[in-house]
Amino acid sequence: MTSLLQVRNLKVSFSRDGQWSEAVHGIDLDVYAGRTLGLVGESGSGKSVSSLAVMHLLNEKASRISADSIQIEGDEIKDFSESQMADVRGKRIAMVFQEPMTSLNPVYKCGFQVSEIILQHERVSKAEAKKRVIELFKQVMLPRPEAIYDSYPHELSGGQKQRVMIAMAIACNPKLLIADEPTTALDVTVQLEILKLLRKLQNETGMGMIFITHDLGVVAEIADDVAVMHNGEILERGTVNEILNHPQHPYTQGLLACRPPMDVRLKRLPIVKEFLDGQWRGGKEQILRDLQISDEKRKAHLEQIYAKSPLLKVEGLKTWYPLRKGVFSRVYNHVKAVDDVTLEVYEGETLGLVGESGCGKTTLGRSILRLAEPTGGKVWFDGIDVTALKGHALRDFRRQAQIVFQDPYSSLNPRMTIGEAIAEPMLVHCIEDDRTRCRQKVCELLEQVGLKAEHYNRYPHEFSGGQRQRICIARALAVNPRLVICDESVSALDVSVQAQVLNLLNHLKEERHLTYIFISHDLSVVRFMSDRVLVMYNGKPVEMNDADALFEHPKNDYTKKLIDALPGKRSFIN
Repeated sequence: MTSLLQVRNLKVSFSRDGQWSEAVHGIDLDVYAGRTLGLVGESGSGKSVSSLAVMHLLNEKASRISADSIQIEGDEIKDFSESQMADVRGKRIAMVFQEPMTSLNPVYKCGFQVSEIILQHERVSKAEAKKRVIELFKQVMLPRPEAIYDSYPHELSGGQKQRVMIAMAIACNPKLLIADEPTTALDVTVQLEILKLLRKLQNETGMGMIFITHDLGVVAEIADDVAVMHNGEILERGTVNEILNHPQHPYTQGLLACRPPMDVRLKRLPIVKEFLDGQWRGGKEQILRDLQISDEKRKAHLEQIYAKSPLLKVEGLKTWYPLRKGVFSRVYNHVKAVDDVTLEVYEGETLGLVGESGCGKTTLGRSILRLAEPTGGKVWFDGIDVTALKGHALRDFRRQAQIVFQDPYSSLNPRMTIGEAIAEPMLVHCIEDDRTRCRQKVCELLEQVGLKAEHYNRYPHEFSGGQRQRICIARALAVNPRLVICDESVSALDVSVQAQVLNLLNHLKEERHLTYIFISHDLSVVRFMSDRVLVMYNGKPVEMNDADALFEHPKNDYTKKLIDALPGKRSFIN
């Protein structure tokens, strides 16, 4: 079989403080027509950098690229000039980037941005280009393609923006498509649609594809061949069946194992480092023997929780946002973000909230804390009516109920050291007015969440995503809360880092006797974390049950749809 793309001995180095550091250490890649190569690894492993190097998209002043050969359809492109690569990009090799909102120009309409690619590479009129774009929008199954042609990126959902990016990438029928984490931040149902779409386009056009991801469940759905990258090297390669069912390298085994399984309940998740250190040489049998929770033990745990009174009661909660129009901004309708939700959360419980984007999960969490003002209904916390609180009483409630947001970087002030960020809520709530003791407590918190006391004077940009999320957890715990709402707090993390943060949350829950509301669109994570699960759709609760019972025997059609959309339901434990 002849390679569509052939890369030999690719090396990439970056300049930092006048020193050159090699990030990709002489890798080889082969991609074949009609087949998908899954390029798998954690953030920083060199996956995206390698693909950008192939397309000559790295900054020439800040990077050095060397290779024995980079060929597309047998043509050597290693030494192509920028003008020569301009003809290659889009026409022979195209790329779908991870974040469509930053990849699409916000000041231009979607249709114009896609037609621009066609006009650059082909001699057609603007009218013909527009006609082609609308056909492309139909091909990628966008609703109302004519309307989306004239829409700006901010007017579309995340899944729709990603479809526009795919339409842009295939506009000139490229031989090779590079998809860089195109489904990472999407709901499972939208993710499944995108994966099916890419496979359908590949079957129709015969294009080769590199699919970059850290999620081996997604690889199971889309890839034919797999290459596993770590620290700029390819550690293992083979067919998707060989890699997923018979992984040889401990790193690959760790990536598979740290994903929460859907068929058993574990005390904690194994992590990649433990595999690299040789802790799990006994494989899945050892993991089950050492980490599986028995049904009897879980039953006793739940009986202990539900013997107590509820810590939180939500009764008929509504949060509606008015839609206005006209000169006088007359309200003509409402967006019912949360619409008549009733629930109870018991002390020591983790209640999972699941559903697609826009279902009202986050708004419900924010409404409980009065970060979004409810339109109606009641929230009771330990017998106190939260909806009636004002001033100091409301501030005292928020000391007892904290939130960990989805994006840790935007949650932290880039001008404050992490020590100052963690100390701030303690000072605001007058928990610790002595700055020396306050600093000592911050250092203890840093150690507790797996960081070091010497990190106190560092700034947020000096940490990885997983470390920043640990900082946000430490800040939430600084005021000794009883209830913590985790709002998509691990959704943007690599599966290996995600496992560490989930283990940390469960450890802190037990150590500090915390109660969690865990919001996520990732059902496998929710099942691992939760005692009970509430499924939401269009602002309303559609099903609530024990976590294991809900996933094993879902009653609502929408719940069944979410579970069926889970990528690669197989797990390392199976």
